[in-house]
Amino acid sequence: MNLRQRPAAVWALPLAVLALGLALLATDAGGFASSARNLLFDSFERAHPRPYDAMAAAPLRIRVLEPDSASLVRFGPWPWPHAVLARLVRELRDAGTAAVVFTFPLDTPDAGSPKNLLPEIPAGPDYDSVRATIAALPSADDALAAELRQLKAVTGFSLGKSAVSGPAPHLKAAVGFSGTAWPYAHVASFPSATPALPTIESASAGVGALNLPKGSDGIVHRIPLVFAVGEKIAPSLAAETLRVTLDMRALTFASDEGASSVFGDRAGVANVNVASHAVPTAPDGSLLIAWSGPNERRFISPAALDSGTIAKGALANTVVYLGAPGDLVRVPVGTETAAEAEAEALENVLTGSVLRRPPSAPMTELACTAVLGLALVFLLARLGAIWGTGVAVLGMVFAVGGAFRLFTANHVLLDVAGPGLVLALVAAAGALAKLYEIGLTRLRLRSAFADALPFAAVEKIARSPALLKLDGESRTVTYLACGIRGFADLAAGFRDDPTSFTRLVQRVLTPLMDETLKHGGAIDRLTTDGFTAFWNAPLDDPEHAIHACETASRMTERMAHVNDEITRERRHDGIPLPPAEIGIGIATGPAIAGGFSAYGRTAYSVTGDCAVVATRVQALSAQYGPAVIVSDSTRKACERGFAFLEVDYIAAGAHEEPIKLFAMLGNPVVRASPKFRALTTFHEHIFQSLRTQQWQKTRDLIEQCRKLSGASQKVYDLHLARIGYFEANPPGPDWDGAFRPILR
Repeated sequence: MNLRQRPAAVWALPLAVLALGLALLATDAGGFASSARNLLFDSFERAHPRPYDAMAAAPLRIRVLEPDSASLVRFGPWPWPHAVLARLVRELRDAGTAAVVFTFPLDTPDAGSPKNLLPEIPAGPDYDSVRATIAALPSADDALAAELRQLKAVTGFSLGKSAVSGPAPHLKAAVGFSGTAWPYAHVASFPSATPALPTIESASAGVGALNLPKGSDGIVHRIPLVFAVGEKIAPSLAAETLRVTLDMRALTFASDEGASSVFGDRAGVANVNVASHAVPTAPDGSLLIAWSGPNERRFISPAALDSGTIAKGALANTVVYLGAPGDLVRVPVGTETAAEAEAEALENVLTGSVLRRPPSAPMTELACTAVLGLALVFLLARLGAIWGTGVAVLGMVFAVGGAFRLFTANHVLLDVAGPGLVLALVAAAGALAKLYEIGLTRLRLRSAFADALPFAAVEKIARSPALLKLDGESRTVTYLACGIRGFADLAAGFRDDPTSFTRLVQRVLTPLMDETLKHGGAIDRLTTDGFTAFWNAPLDDPEHAIHACETASRMTERMAHVNDEITRERRHDGIPLPPAEIGIGIATGPAIAGGFSAYGRTAYSVTGDCAVVATRVQALSAQYGPAVIVSDSTRKACERGFAFLEVDYIAAGAHEEPIKLFAMLGNPVVRASPKFRALTTFHEHIFQSLRTQQWQKTRDLIEQCRKLSGASQKVYDLHLARIGYFEANPPGPDWDGAFRPILR
């Protein structure tokens, strides 16, 4: 079983999500891409609306004439008779207005026209003169048309989804295009149109479609310039207003030659030629408006106009939009009247504020999303979910910041919302896949190592399987061997009660192994009387010797509690359970760490002299008294944290280098105590006298040490027995002072 093998889901799931996201961006299926894009661009508009004061430098001024409460009192409820509208148009002309634009339909005859009374006149010759007189009276519709002929007027027609045929609007100007590819594939199409009254349409300098298409969120994001009506291309009210106010004979839209299409199969509109320059548009031929929002300075009151209270010259060289009350639309920066929205389109063109989205933007965004998505998948698989997601979030912050900078400084719209959502979904998919991989690896680790590794080590290796180097590596490790002293004699006492013996051994070893795992140790082997463990493999542990000694210290404390519990219990024959005594040997040194797999299981272990020394020291520990005996290398690695006392200088074999052994007697408080320092001094003299073969002096020093607090009588008994042996069998002048185990 290869623990480092990565499940296919780590790559496959985020790659599949990336592919799906790219498809959604390319096709805009379900409006996913456009909805995300609108949300982003709307937030930009709200954060940085177009300054209305920029209109001060425009060649024309823009105003909106819309009924207010005073006007409704003066002229009556809406809709006003055409005679009132004619009167207002005349007053606007007299005030020097350059053009007037009607943003509501004028497709119904005036209900107050005198001719509408003819059906009410009784039949017969007695009333012929009355009928003739009424028929000769001027029509309010004709009166309005007559006023419209006196200045530049733009009226509109309504586009509908009904296929009912009727009179088509009479367009005032041709709509053409430049380029080789027909650019109107993305233009909104309607099957029918309802034009204005023929007299009014004839009197208008321009006629355009009144429709203001809304997005799926109910917001008007852009102002269209062109529509498809049946098989014809017709201008919008905004386009006709541009043409009439700027004295253009025709409207010419430039083709983007398919650059705006991801698949290159359908061309769109790139711009519209206005006067001497090109105004950028969206592929559907609409203006991307930099909205300024509602502003009271745009409005003039019809009542004030009619009463002559408007300052002289205030409306000179002004384009005035006439709107219907209550005709409200939502725009990204608030709620405006339809007349205001149309006015903002002209303001954008006159001030050069129209936003632009380069035709190549969709393809560029798609390519960048693909590249960044692949990079994100790689980061997620290599660095993990946290780092990968962090890099993605940081990248999105910079992307949004850059897009906002382009919007505010260059009026360029760069979509990072759709790509950002796709990358967020990729990151989420990668995180889920990584969690799946970690969970699967964790199961493999649990299966392979059972409870041999600490939980923290299992978690780290599960997140980064490469940390477990089964191929082998050289490491300096600290090895611990723990066993129950007098195990054979203890087992013999339970010969008739094996169940109690097994339970006793389990109760002794389980808490000791728990302490080992808690302090970062890895369980190596279980033996009949104990276990072995190691630190600093497979994960790095710079304080491995300290942690091993801390574990040994906690093990001795746990044994005190365990013995307190088991001595209160009895065997099946009524005899109290005896207390258990443990011995611990610890050694530090170089080792080879690694493992192998066979029969579906993986074993991990360390091999080195430190493992041999720790095991032998544990076997000899009973003759020294204290539970924990460490090698000199371990003592040097963690002397600052514990109190150590030299107990032996021994070689396990005739040809092995001797090592010093130390008993661990306590923490730094013990180490700093005067009694322990005195005991240490005497012990140094004991071993100096031994190495120089001063047997009597050594006996005297041992007798003095027996009286000191903390001394182990077993150590002194051991060395006195060795002195007796050496006196009978002198070691010779070349003796190195080490004892070889020849006593039996």
